[in-house]
Amino acid sequence: MQDGVISIQSHVAFGHVGNSAAVFPLQRLGHEVWPVNTVLFSNHTGYGAWRGRVMPIETVREVLAGVEERGGFDRAKAVLSGYLGSADLGEAVLETVALVRARRPDALFVCDPVMGDKDRGFFVAEGIPAFFKHEAVPKADIITPNQFELAYLAATELQSLADVLAAARRVREMGPRLVMVTSLELDERPGELGILAETAAGTWVVWTPRLAIQLNGTGDAFTALTLAWWLATEGDAARTLEAAASAMFALVEATLAAGERELVLVAAQDRLAAPPRRFVAQRLR
Repeated sequence: MQDGVISIQSHVAFGHVGNSAAVFPLQRLGHEVWPVNTVLFSNHTGYGAWRGRVMPIETVREVLAGVEERGGFDRAKAVLSGYLGSADLGEAVLETVALVRARRPDALFVCDPVMGDKDRGFFVAEGIPAFFKHEAVPKADIITPNQFELAYLAATELQSLADVLAAARRVREMGPRLVMVTSLELDERPGELGILAETAAGTWVVWTPRLAIQLNGTGDAFTALTLAWWLATEGDAARTLEAAASAMFALVEATLAAGERELVLVAAQDRLAAPPRRFVAQRLR
């Protein structure tokens, strides 16, 4: 078996969020994935009703221990984490990262610090925002906050691209090598969505048209695409940004055209590898 990615996230049977959104893009782009599910729901909570349960922390740790016993920690090139139902699940993620890095110092920790968004504010349990800010983000190699989450991490308001640039640099200086900021909506760019990549070597941004659709799971899929392309480009931030942004736009565009409420990951899978429209990254510094 080839080296793989340990993805610790929620799971739904119907639709695509959490591992249900992240695993397939990574597989389609050539990566072995070992999903560890923290939640087992029938569907995402945006429907207003769902069935299933949050996995007990003991179960999550037991599954992770089994992956370790099969040699998964020795062969993990990355640990990917997303939505956390509780802070103790976050501690299990960091324990896994530490154990993997003890075996493979080059292994990546990719953290999507899911906390909230500009329309709903915070929607996670108490203690999780502080956990991300003070524990997870400083240990991560790559983080993918949205605009709301970046504002929290940097403790500042974001009104302009200049504000975003300063905040992304401040957060990168906390520890991550790549801060990939998603869902930028700024008055100076009406009708567009931005994605910004901040590294020590430079900063780039891509702007795409804002499509008239609201979907769940886009952040989970985008984080997976970011990891896949970061590995494929050997850490080239500009190329990673261009590829991930282009693939994500193609996926959302296909979902809109199909009139679906859930990401059409399977139907649009070829667009993930070869997006029909390529967006070019603009270097900002």
